[in-house]
Amino acid sequence: MNSPSPYVLWLDDPSAPESKLLGGKFGSLAQMTEAGFAVPPGFGVTTTAYRHFLKAAGLADRAREVRARAVTADLAEVQALSAEFTTAVGAAPLPADLETAVREAYAELESRTGQAGLPVAVRSSGESEDLAGASFAGQYDTFLWIKGAEEVLQHVRRCWAGMFGAAVLTYRPEGDASITTADHGICVGIQQMVEARAAGVMFTLDPVTGDRSKVVIEGCWGLGEGVVSGGITPSRYVVDKVTFEILRREVAVQETQFRFDPAISAVGLVPVEADRREMTCLEDVHIDALARLAKRIEQHRGAPQDIEWAVSESGDVHVLQVRPETVWSRRAATQVIGERKSAVDHVLARFAGVGLTQRAGSPQS
Repeated sequence: MNSPSPYVLWLDDPSAPESKLLGGKFGSLAQMTEAGFAVPPGFGVTTTAYRHFLKAAGLADRAREVRARAVTADLAEVQALSAEFTTAVGAAPLPADLETAVREAYAELESRTGQAGLPVAVRSSGESEDLAGASFAGQYDTFLWIKGAEEVLQHVRRCWAGMFGAAVLTYRPEGDASITTADHGICVGIQQMVEARAAGVMFTLDPVTGDRSKVVIEGCWGLGEGVVSGGITPSRYVVDKVTFEILRREVAVQETQFRFDPAISAVGLVPVEADRREMTCLEDVHIDALARLAKRIEQHRGAPQDIEWAVSESGDVHVLQVRPETVWSRRAATQVIGERKSAVDHVLARFAGVGLTQRAGSPQS
């Protein structure tokens, strides 16, 4: 059974798709789960849990002060504020009821998947990710291949601390400081890792031209961090959204990939198998399945989407993250041709800005 704790909410809980307790990123995955898409199982350590921790630690008022001071502080002061407060978050004890709820939920996830010491992704999912005009993607932390309840609890705390990183405190979406200073909470999603053959992102329009008749897929061998972080040049596939014909494929030579590395007990860059380096990371059957999946997700959500995905070694396709495409989908069709440069800038900025957060082991997701 799903836990009744206010500190934990499962993706497949009937209340999850409409709940604000999961933040933007994990809330979207709850909606995808309800709709029957192949989302890896998991649970959210809710925004209620985050606020409970701050209050129990006596840090709630200080958190508001740090955000307010960061608005007018110079970079050096922001960095000092960030260091001081994140240290306090790291040192504060967890409330016993919250710790118990997380431990029990992780044990249940092990039971559901039949795997003791299950590797999970620990991902920040902020309330601010729901806001129009704000794109906190890339500002918050994700940690990959975390194993065991102790490590999960440690990285939940690191995600909370990440709310007060210097990059977050200085982020001003569309020049509006009120979004940064508002008392937004954060959920931390705990989700089964996909041992990916290949992974990456796809758009239900061409992100360069805004052409909505195309699905554009970018992928690489291994985990999708290589694509999301910009650290690996991805292979690229353009598919007709109506006929599903593969219109163009650009296969990149790939010598390294992000995978779990036993030598460091964390995700890191490891060599791609020699016989795969010049091969396409996606066979035609995978490209077809991904393009059809992208179209179904777009139809379900009613607008162009930016989707993170993974294909397992067995060929199963998984949805790791779904967010609205926020550039071309907001523009009138007559604007598309004249504004191509800004779209290119957007795509480059997205891949440059979503940095690799492999601190102790960082879409899949």
